[in-house]
Amino acid sequence: MKRSLGAKSLLYPTPIVVVGTYDNDGRANAMTVAWVGIVCSQPPCIGISLRKATYTYGNIIEKEAFTISIPTEKHVKEVDYLGIASGRREDKFSTSGLTPIRSDIVDAPYVKEFPFILECQLIQTIEIGLHTQFVGEIKNIKADESILNEKDLPDMGGRFKPLLYAPELRKYFGMGPVLGNAFSMGKEM
Repeated sequence: MKRSLGAKSLLYPTPIVVVGTYDNDGRANAMTVAWVGIVCSQPPCIGISLRKATYTYGNIIEKEAFTISIPTEKHVKEVDYLGIASGRREDKFSTSGLTPIRSDIVDAPYVKEFPFILECQLIQTIEIGLHTQFVGEIKNIKADESILNEKDLPDMGGRFKPLLYAPELRKYFGMGPVLGNAFSMGKEM
């Protein structure tokens, strides 16, 4: 029997990304975000939802650009820090030891140490309630060669180990083993 949990913002698994922006003074900022997902295939777009109180919110409004850096298990402590510190009060890149790299596609930095990057141009802002969703068109993707398979896609089964988040538990998780091929296994039924 299933138990009702009520209306909550739960989705498992929840990916963890780091959103990179510049402020009006050109200072790089990074923020951990869990409310994220692909929202369109053509043009390729991603949506992130932020509260207006965040420093990143104002930066995206001003610059109309952001990056998404996908962290790995190796940097879980830094990722947690980027989500609890405020860019208004401190230089998160300096404190975390991470390196901001200026995108050559959009007016935003990405994290050098993270192996998968999406460079996004803001195309729409949607006021939802407590959060505002920013829809960014993915203008380019950069990936470290070390995480790519023979098809130039991230090797989710071993070399690329992105983080997952459990919102209500406030815990980070890694990915498990490959379970099978999509659009294939179901044909056996």
